[in-house]
Amino acid sequence: MDINDNIESPFVLKVSFNKLLNQYESLIRADNDFIAANARRVLEIAEKNPILRDGFSNYDLFKTYEKEIEGILQDSFSPILTKNEIKTASIPFHNFIFNSSERFRSILKTAGDDFELQMKNLPEDQTYIIACTIILDFYYGYNLNFKRPFFYEIPDAKGITRYYKILYNADFTEIYPKKNTPKITQEDYDELLDNFENIDLWKEKFPPNSYEFKGFVISNIFDVTDDQSISNIKSSLIGEDKRKDESFMKSFYDIFRSLFGLKNIEVGFSIYNHQENTFERVYGVGMNSFLLNDLESKYCHDALCEWSYNRLLNEHKYFSVSDVDRSFKLSECKAPHVDVLHEQGYKSAIFAPIANDDGLMGILEIVSKKPKVLNSINANKLADVMPFIVSAVERSKNEEENLIEAVIQKECTSIHSSVHWRFVQEARNYIKTEMSTGEKPTFKKIAFDNVYPLFGQIDVKGSSSARNLATQKDIALQLSLVEKILEQTIEEKNLPIFEQIKYQVLEFSSGLKDNFKVDSEHGITTFLKEEVKPILELIGETQPSVKADVEDYFSKIDTDLNVIYFYRKHYDDTVKLINTNMSSLLDEKQVEAQQMYPHFFERFKTDGVEHNMYIGESITKQDSFNMIYLYNLRLWQLQVMCEMENEYYQNQNEYPIALDVASMILVFNQPLSIRFRMDEKRFDVDGTYNARYEVVKKRVDKAYIKGTEERITQKGKLTIVYSQKEDEIEYTRYIKFLQSKKVLNTDLEYLELEDLQGVTGLKALRASILYHESNDDKNFYTYDDLMETIKS
Repeated sequence: MDINDNIESPFVLKVSFNKLLNQYESLIRADNDFIAANARRVLEIAEKNPILRDGFSNYDLFKTYEKEIEGILQDSFSPILTKNEIKTASIPFHNFIFNSSERFRSILKTAGDDFELQMKNLPEDQTYIIACTIILDFYYGYNLNFKRPFFYEIPDAKGITRYYKILYNADFTEIYPKKNTPKITQEDYDELLDNFENIDLWKEKFPPNSYEFKGFVISNIFDVTDDQSISNIKSSLIGEDKRKDESFMKSFYDIFRSLFGLKNIEVGFSIYNHQENTFERVYGVGMNSFLLNDLESKYCHDALCEWSYNRLLNEHKYFSVSDVDRSFKLSECKAPHVDVLHEQGYKSAIFAPIANDDGLMGILEIVSKKPKVLNSINANKLADVMPFIVSAVERSKNEEENLIEAVIQKECTSIHSSVHWRFVQEARNYIKTEMSTGEKPTFKKIAFDNVYPLFGQIDVKGSSSARNLATQKDIALQLSLVEKILEQTIEEKNLPIFEQIKYQVLEFSSGLKDNFKVDSEHGITTFLKEEVKPILELIGETQPSVKADVEDYFSKIDTDLNVIYFYRKHYDDTVKLINTNMSSLLDEKQVEAQQMYPHFFERFKTDGVEHNMYIGESITKQDSFNMIYLYNLRLWQLQVMCEMENEYYQNQNEYPIALDVASMILVFNQPLSIRFRMDEKRFDVDGTYNARYEVVKKRVDKAYIKGTEERITQKGKLTIVYSQKEDEIEYTRYIKFLQSKKVLNTDLEYLELEDLQGVTGLKALRASILYHESNDDKNFYTYDDLMETIKS
């Protein structure tokens, strides 16, 4: 079996000790007799076994010449140091080791029989290209400075992974082109500089098996577990915000200059804004972006050509421009990143994506005013530092997002996701202004123009009457208990004060039935707390016969309200449960609606649930709005209102008391403007004309049908209030469609509303809702479904 089997390489490998033996030939003439004698010993082994000088590639021969190889390598693998040094002799790009120190063998033995030695930082798919770069360096003299640290990760006796750094000694290797091998020209070299990953190009320049590699490498291995551990810790801790420190960027430049071994390089950053698809400047002292030059931000497609855009944003891979002037001429102004480098006088550059599992976060930009010093080959050095940079940017990004959210929360409170981008945009400007000027900026007005409003509510019908009734029952119960205790007390001990309190109790009880007013509750509650309570406490202490009744009375009193809170609690719990269940259903359905087209949504809990929606171009910030999306949302709203009623009445038996609900939708057919009111921390309509919409919202559900005493909203019916004839036509189509789907009944009414204060000419459509025993088979219908039904 041959060591060249099953591998593809520009090399034909042969293990040879020729260069080592040549050194021993020079030692024969040494003044030191011992050194000369030892040299003759080694050369004698070679003379008896010429294959060791000529070279071989058959694995079996390593066993055949095992003793001879040990003899030749005796000085390199000193028996005195074998238990201390970690050293191997091996074949390049193979895990095959044919000689090693005792210490190395001990480390592998400890790792276990199932441990497979693998070199880290050496990607298998790049082995061919790395071999080519070695040829460029050893044979052609192009110093590419490609040296990267390689490591072994080997577990110790405790199972803890230890890190071993490998340093190669390639003094005993020879590389020669075989006959008819194409010679590498300067033009070839220049082309290769920007195409490290183009394996086909490298194979074209360095065909497989076109060079002969003779020799072997000695690996000196060092335990760097402590250094690596520190590095790992650093990767988790790095990234504190030092952008205000003037010396930060200077020291950062020095780190990269040391890394690349180049004095005249500069480092810049640009942040990727996913929502805007732009690159943005990092704000901070000394921070530059060579991709943006003087601009604060730039659309990605304007900053990069199609290839480089895909490379950075989609593939998350670096690329280089090793010769800016040459690329500028070839691109003919079609590569924006090359143009901007040329404009600033930079001659070579590397652009590397700063990305994690969530995607691109920014771009690392390394530039030089010397051509070819930055290229796709030495760009590989970034592989070892990018994790630290990613960690730093992640930390910085998280801190910035937290800062942005803190500003939004401080200035605006919770913001709906559809408009969140606008607040982020303004918060970012807020922070930039504060950092650049040192002054306290003002959070600018947030407004959205030309948006269409939708309003709906499902309200407890007769909520005031229902709560008053519950209050009457509670007070009547409490007064009756007091009356009972006083009657028992007076039978045993008739004091005038008891008679007087009893008289007042009877008066209040009579007034409850005949003339209960809003202020009656307060008056009776005050009487029970301030006058009745002390009397009952005294009776409980002085008259044992009624003590049990007094204790029973106080056990029924709510400790916080100091009154009986039984029927009112049932009412309040019912309303709370209606609000919770209806809000949950509305929130769940809103997820579906947002998928149709993004829009602003908010809801409020009162004696029921109200919701506002606004849809339009300015909210989505995309050139994509179409009236079809508004029609879909209106049809969706109708269906959700019906489903909410179904949900309530199907489960009404689960509520503490039986209350009725009524649903209403308000149609406003003209677009309006909304503005976030900083004082109220909420959106409201903007402008005097638009204020009419808010007035109607607040008053319409209490309006009467013109010429009657009947409220426009009724239990079991869906009411749609509008003012324009085109609204009537549109919603009549929706209603007839939902009637065909058995969602609404066929009793459609066309109604006129009484004039409200400042608002006239309102009309309404009203139809009964069909209730289903189960909504398992219910679907939401879209505007397209409506159109199909009309066509058929």
